[in-house]
Amino acid sequence: MSRRRPLSGFWRDKRGVSAVEFALIAPVMIIMYCGLAEVTQAMMAQRRLSNIASQIGDLVAQSSQTGPNKMTDVFTIGSIIMAPFPTAPLKMCVASVTSDSTGRDTVAWSRASASGMTNCPAQGAVLTNVPVGVLPASQSVILARASYAYASPIKLVLPTTITFQRTFYLRPRKVDAVIWSTLN
Repeated sequence: MSRRRPLSGFWRDKRGVSAVEFALIAPVMIIMYCGLAEVTQAMMAQRRLSNIASQIGDLVAQSSQTGPNKMTDVFTIGSIIMAPFPTAPLKMCVASVTSDSTGRDTVAWSRASASGMTNCPAQGAVLTNVPVGVLPASQSVILARASYAYASPIKLVLPTTITFQRTFYLRPRKVDAVIWSTLN
């Protein structure tokens, strides 16, 4: 009978319950914490990308003309805005889109920050995806696009790379159309 008492006492002992409960709940809490951190970082990267697309388009729209040197500076500014995130997966594009009297939207000039940006329209391309009301006939807009391939450093909740893309259309401020000049 003396052997049964310690075993029956073991099942009734409540001293280790908190430790067992913590051991069961801790992994779930750690995953939730890391997941929230990952999602928050992704949201911050997406927000910075929206800011970049808006800012690079706005900088070009404020000019009467632009060129290779100015575009290099604009793309450098975009990279600075992306900090502290890595800038290698950042791709930017700025283009001037003009509409003729019939409403046909054509790319007057276009520059990308990196080669291989698939959604940067080529010079002379006819665009059919400009939203209605953005570009009236016989006018022009600056199209600014940015994309960012976000890879989470933790990869616990977001194991794959997510590509964010933003497009902004801005009207030129000083002139009817921002022209491309190789002298700038």
